[in-house]
Amino acid sequence: MARFCYNNGRTEIASSNVILLNSVAHFMEMNKDVSCTDNLLEQTEKFLEGIPYWTWSELLGALKQCQEFVPIVNSSGLLQKCLDSLVARMAPASDASPSTSSTDSTALRFSCDTRSTESTKNSYSRATWWFEDLVVFHPSLIEKVIKAMTAQKFNHATISKFLFYYQKSRFSGATPDEKCKIIETVVEMLFSLDWSSVSCKSLFGILRVALSLNVSKICRNRLEGMIGSHLDQATLDNLLVPSPPSVAYLYDVNLVLRFLKSFLQTGGCWVSSTRLKKVASLVDLYIAEVAPDSCLKPSKFAALALALPDSARDSHDGIYRAMDMYLEVHAGLSEEERMKICCALNYEKLSSEACKHLAQNKKFPSRTAVQALIAQQSKLKSILQDMNHFKSLGDPPYGYNEKGSKGKKYEDDDQVVLYARKLDLSTENEKLKAHLQGMQWRVMKLEKVCRKMQTQMAKIMKSRLSSSSNARSLPRLCS
Repeated sequence: MARFCYNNGRTEIASSNVILLNSVAHFMEMNKDVSCTDNLLEQTEKFLEGIPYWTWSELLGALKQCQEFVPIVNSSGLLQKCLDSLVARMAPASDASPSTSSTDSTALRFSCDTRSTESTKNSYSRATWWFEDLVVFHPSLIEKVIKAMTAQKFNHATISKFLFYYQKSRFSGATPDEKCKIIETVVEMLFSLDWSSVSCKSLFGILRVALSLNVSKICRNRLEGMIGSHLDQATLDNLLVPSPPSVAYLYDVNLVLRFLKSFLQTGGCWVSSTRLKKVASLVDLYIAEVAPDSCLKPSKFAALALALPDSARDSHDGIYRAMDMYLEVHAGLSEEERMKICCALNYEKLSSEACKHLAQNKKFPSRTAVQALIAQQSKLKSILQDMNHFKSLGDPPYGYNEKGSKGKKYEDDDQVVLYARKLDLSTENEKLKAHLQGMQWRVMKLEKVCRKMQTQMAKIMKSRLSSSSNARSLPRLCS
């Protein structure tokens, strides 16, 4: 600036110093109000009009200088000019991202070509060539870069990949405070993207790092919310997060409960049956894993079992096995505590083998065994009703006796004529007869199986009633 002032308003301006000179000119108010001609602010701004023609390295150097003068370059609009030019250079590469449909179709088209793998790698490298160059920027500047990329409709999958790459790269040699700032910035930017483009596995990686740092509560809530929305993509290993030091549980059950709450809230009433059942299968595995934990309270175990709606599971055998393990480890629970745990069971969704095991399982309350037997009896009744319905189908068609003569007069002869035109009675009757004969044979086999099951259930119930301490109250429960 001194050289400019003592050299009659002349100085060398280049891409390497124009950011500094422009910031000084703004700070010192070296504008037209001071000098109508040869003012430093006007000269630097005129030079900055050529930003679109700068090289990539010149843009990076200018942005590095901007990091040191953020308040000034923000107010002057200089930072935004540099960002827009930088993002414009990156935009063509983002279109070549492997996550876009055009690349997928190209990979499919050349799937039989030996060069297809090399082509895919090249396209991926074209989409991510700028990752390493942007790692040098501070989190505050990266936030502005991501916002500029989002404004220019960048591929969100590419942005999320860069953010994960940035977090891993910047952590090397960073202090705990710097790591917190990096994590909070990355999570905030990921939260602003389309969550479906964010990798679930990478989110769990960030979570494990964030748990060891003192990140803000807002950051944790956002991270847990994004993971919850992807819970159907998670694995059991992802959920086995150790508990905080202040909690006696082996695994962080409260964290998983928050994931489940977020999953249901994110999807609302529109969570697909397929996704819901995937999460239910995952939760059953998790419950079986935490059941042997002697420190896990009954209320937490029951909360896990009841976290999902009943429609999420076609079978409750998995929950029953987990309950069996839990009650074996927690043998000292009261009858009331055991009943609270068992309230998560849907006895109608237990298999015959599970019901038989439950009826003889002394770790479970007596009332649960009775409820299981009643549920099985209702199943048998419905099976018998279905079989009776099949039997009724085996009778001669309505309106005809065994000889084929009419057993009932139709009130309207036109209906008979119309029906006869539409159906060849002799052919259809033969087909129906053959079909029903096969069905009757299958029904007879089912009847034998059902009678055998009823006998077994009666024996089991009789044995249970005689051995139970609540034998006097059982007849009243069964009624």
